[in-house]
Amino acid sequence: MSVIALAGCSGAPGVTTSALALLLSWPLEPGRKMILAECDPDGGAVLHGLLQGTLGDRYGLRNLSVAARQGDLGDVFWRQLIDLSSEDGKKESPRDRLLLPGITDPAQAASLGSVWKALGVIFRGIEAEHSHDVLIDLGRRGAFGPSGVLAEQADTVLVVVRNTLRCLQAAEARVRALAEQVGEVGLIVIDQGPYPAGEVQRVLQVPVVATLPYAPDDARVLSDGAEQARRFTKSPLMKAARTGSALLVQRVALRRARLDPGGVRAAGGQVTRAR
Repeated sequence: MSVIALAGCSGAPGVTTSALALLLSWPLEPGRKMILAECDPDGGAVLHGLLQGTLGDRYGLRNLSVAARQGDLGDVFWRQLIDLSSEDGKKESPRDRLLLPGITDPAQAASLGSVWKALGVIFRGIEAEHSHDVLIDLGRRGAFGPSGVLAEQADTVLVVVRNTLRCLQAAEARVRALAEQVGEVGLIVIDQGPYPAGEVQRVLQVPVVATLPYAPDDARVLSDGAEQARRFTKSPLMKAARTGSALLVQRVALRRARLDPGGVRAAGGQVTRAR
């Protein structure tokens, strides 16, 4: 019941890997779904990373530009989703963890100018009408420019950073600009460096919402389709992702209660975003 946007900065902090870890560990009640949408204008990574090119490029964001021009975006959107639920090893997939793959060539972003805003409406409709959750991977620059409307319409925006000096310096200007654009911003910290969460919060002036371990071997399972260890779902990375997912659910619920204490939005009304 939330729309969460993940953004990055220079230095490859691991936005897509973090998003996949959250997708596969998100707490879902029966009948609920979680959708990860790769909306990075620089191109998606999951089709040729986790999925190792097994599905080609038949699915994804690039197919939505024609649908938008034909007024058929809503129906086509659902046909572009790939089921990742079977990654848990079950023979029968519940189709509750879905992926909208991103574009395969940054040049394709030029054709999506009219799609970003429409996608934002679809994400809000999925959340409001179906009580499904949506996670948006905006990559390094997708929170700005034409696709920035997705960040503006999300319930919460999180910047993925590593707690190294280089990454924190790169993140300062990005976090400040995002806070000016969308209001509240939070952080997901990849714990690679020496700086504790309190120091990261002090430097960037926004709260650390979740911390994920720096675990290259586990991360390669998600980023490059490396072979899973037998107990991958119980690895430190996935355990931390489950904890982080629960914290994100709480954060969104508290923010909504503060911005919409009377439940106007739940009843179909409009609420102006706090700045």
